[in-house]
Amino acid sequence: MRNLVKASALVALAAHLAAGISLNVSDKASIKHAASTIAHGLMTYYTGNITNTETTIGVLPSPYYWWEAGAMWGAMLDYYHYTSDSSYNNVTTQALLSQVGPLYDYMVPWHQKDEGNDDQAFWGFATMSAAEKDLPQPTVGNYSWVQLTENLWNTQVRRWDTSTCNGGLKWQIFPFNNGYNYKNSVSNGAFFQLSARLARFTGNQTYIEWANRIYDWMDNVGLIDPGYHIFDGADELKNCSDQNLIIWTYNAGIALYGAAVLYNYTNGSALWAERTEGFLSATANFFTPYDNASNIMYEPACETVNTCNNDQFSFKGYLSRFMWDTTVLAPFTRNAVTALLTPSARAAAIACSGGAQNTTCGQKWYVGGYDGKFGVGQQMSALETIQGLLIGGSVPPLHSNQVHLMNAVTTSSAPVLTQTKTPAKAPAESAGLSMTASGFTWSLYLAALVVFMNVGLSPSTL
Repeated sequence: MRNLVKASALVALAAHLAAGISLNVSDKASIKHAASTIAHGLMTYYTGNITNTETTIGVLPSPYYWWEAGAMWGAMLDYYHYTSDSSYNNVTTQALLSQVGPLYDYMVPWHQKDEGNDDQAFWGFATMSAAEKDLPQPTVGNYSWVQLTENLWNTQVRRWDTSTCNGGLKWQIFPFNNGYNYKNSVSNGAFFQLSARLARFTGNQTYIEWANRIYDWMDNVGLIDPGYHIFDGADELKNCSDQNLIIWTYNAGIALYGAAVLYNYTNGSALWAERTEGFLSATANFFTPYDNASNIMYEPACETVNTCNNDQFSFKGYLSRFMWDTTVLAPFTRNAVTALLTPSARAAAIACSGGAQNTTCGQKWYVGGYDGKFGVGQQMSALETIQGLLIGGSVPPLHSNQVHLMNAVTTSSAPVLTQTKTPAKAPAESAGLSMTASGFTWSLYLAALVVFMNVGLSPSTL
């Protein structure tokens, strides 16, 4: 009997490994069907619009942090862009607008404990994508998508800290959060990428100046090595002289796409071509974990040793997203990217063979099936890798003169260097009032607290 049980289990396991989401990487209908299945699985994790409360709309339930919801909405914008399936557009728009905060800059009072510069930036990636993809403009707050992104950017430029390490953004915004004395690559790399994308979209010279400044700082402080590998970060208490040498997929993807955007913005400059090529070559670290898993993506810092956490389960998705995006703005990368991501997409589809419907996505794409690790990150990583196969038929990111911008009553402040100076204090006359954002009522107590923490604690002026 015991042998029969074992035999049955092995048969079931073999069937499980042989299953997976059907994917023909050469057939658009097959790719769309696979992406639709995975997107539906991803959205089952989101229940915030069902509970319909201020603290749940737009965000994911525990154990997922605030930032990953912003990342997810960015993935859903990509889903619509590639497949033209608008099923999730309304919920995506509602979610993005639910988190604008009292000052429409994605500083959200009740997320102080889990909002760092990198977390905020992932919401900025989503709003920037909404602008570049011409998502219908917001109907609240009188801000366009790009203006919301500019508002967010303006909070970050005020936090550029020259008191240590000759510059750089801290990981954390608030000093009571762990990591406040750490200057990490994801925060600064995201700031770099947003600056590059805003420069391309708006033509504002200030953004390109800041993109160059951020890149040069990361290079000079040793977060980017001569081989274009990006290290995790550095301790400002040691003047950033001792880098944390861990490399992550998402840091590589963020910097790669920022470089590709500037290659496009500068009409193919040799400098940004070299940097784009360098970052792309460095992504070789994230493929082929074993000889029999050629060109399959993995997270080398944690995946093969089973130490990835919920955040890290999603990192491969951002590398895929930004590698595919790079092929549009730097077409010379297309063949190399496709050679890496097509086998990864096939493997990811096979790994999406868990759950009752045999469509739940796993983490390790190189095992030939579902590995039992499921969640938002696993769904998002598979989705971005597979839906990107459709990028050849998609519209490139637009410029400001190509989108349907509204005539906003309220406009974001133009980014100029003098704005980095710290205001003395928030206006006193606003005490006792309330503000409304995205249909939500916020007490001024919370708004004033965000203002104080956002600009009042800025360590330096520029």
